[in-house]
Amino acid sequence: MEIIAGTTATTMATQSITPKGLKFDPPLSLLHSQSYAPIRTSLQYPIISRKPRITTRSIADDTTSNTVTKVAAEDPSFAVKKKAAGISTELKGTSIFLVGMNNAIKTHLGKFLADALRYYYFDSDSLVFEAAGGESAAKAFRESDEKGYQQAETEVLKQLSSMGRLVVCAGNGAVQSSANLALLRHGISLWIDVPPGMVARMDHSGFPESEVLPQLFALYKEMRDGYATADAAVSLQKVASQLGYDDLDAVTTEDMTLEVLKEIEKLTRKKKMMEEAARPF
Repeated sequence: MEIIAGTTATTMATQSITPKGLKFDPPLSLLHSQSYAPIRTSLQYPIISRKPRITTRSIADDTTSNTVTKVAAEDPSFAVKKKAAGISTELKGTSIFLVGMNNAIKTHLGKFLADALRYYYFDSDSLVFEAAGGESAAKAFRESDEKGYQQAETEVLKQLSSMGRLVVCAGNGAVQSSANLALLRHGISLWIDVPPGMVARMDHSGFPESEVLPQLFALYKEMRDGYATADAAVSLQKVASQLGYDDLDAVTTEDMTLEVLKEIEKLTRKKKMMEEAARPF
């Protein structure tokens, strides 16, 4: 992890990149505005935003012996935004890279986190797909030229890592080479650990579970060591356990995002302590 005051997302590459003949428009050219544009998302997936909770408590009135009931509405998103505001100064615009199996939880968490931090959001795989002319074209390109496709992934990560104030959902290619892992060190990397069974149910519901689950478990086993190189991990199962939930579906976007922000806060504090300890007396 390298916490830096990176260049803003509006400082972008100006030339096209052509790994193995694949024609890229500058992947980040869509960032043409000099002002921040918040990410907005409906967050409609099984892990949903929880409605504000209403809590009540009775307090005896010393003068009238009457019971006064105070009703407080707790907005879960408020806690997330408060935590984000509290760490933004120490974060100094450092980009956040989310690794882990591609799934709706990771995607929507990334967008919600970007909104809370007032960052830009990107999906590295989507940028590669866009450059190739769509997901089908990217798949065909990968099948015909695996090395060229990997170079395209690296080029996109190189451009993203050169900027600040980004939340990036990184594809599996981000943890499959030493060059890409080094690029992630330009920011803070976090493993969003979601069980393969949950991924199968949420993202592959249209396919037979007997076919999808073995493939996802094999992928998880193959990629786990790469994911574990991240600066910290946020596990869906662990968050559910900490909150006392038996059902993983009970965990909300806000719950996961708040846990991510707590990990970011720990990492930035550790970095600050190390810097202070290294200063001469």
